[in-house]
Amino acid sequence: MGFPKRALQIVGGVLVVYALLVATHLGEFWPFSIYPMFSQAGNPWTRAMVREMPSQTDPDTLSWDAVSLQSLPGASYPLAPKGVNQNDVANYVSKTDQWSDERVQGLRSLFTKGRSLSAPLLVFRVRGELNSDSVGVTATPVLLFAPDTTRINPSPAARTVASTSPPS
Repeated sequence: MGFPKRALQIVGGVLVVYALLVATHLGEFWPFSIYPMFSQAGNPWTRAMVREMPSQTDPDTLSWDAVSLQSLPGASYPLAPKGVNQNDVANYVSKTDQWSDERVQGLRSLFTKGRSLSAPLLVFRVRGELNSDSVGVTATPVLLFAPDTTRINPSPAARTVASTSPPS
């Protein structure tokens, strides 16, 4: 068998293997699919953020409107020093559309296992989106965990994953 024919068979074999790998993995080739910069570049993203509110915060006067990152109320609440897994919070907040009592209590238990809350925690769903040449980021409050009560955003539309919108 000649060199050109053998080289063509090798190239053809590599292309067939590559096509099978990509076709069976929804267009994502494994080495790149684990890196969001390759598999999800340019797509909107959703994450979670937790803010500690002043202890005198009145849940009845709290604004549930979406805000920019520069307008976030309260102080940053560090999760790792409190023993809260950041990925668990992010998965609860970014992937939950229907906040059942079980889901709400599940998320609350991440913050209260083995300790009590000393100040209210406001949990935000943060959404980023590519807008022409910049990234727009908005944060919508979803839940307020006070030491003695739990409040959920009163707007059902604001609690869903896809509806987080820029502030007006």
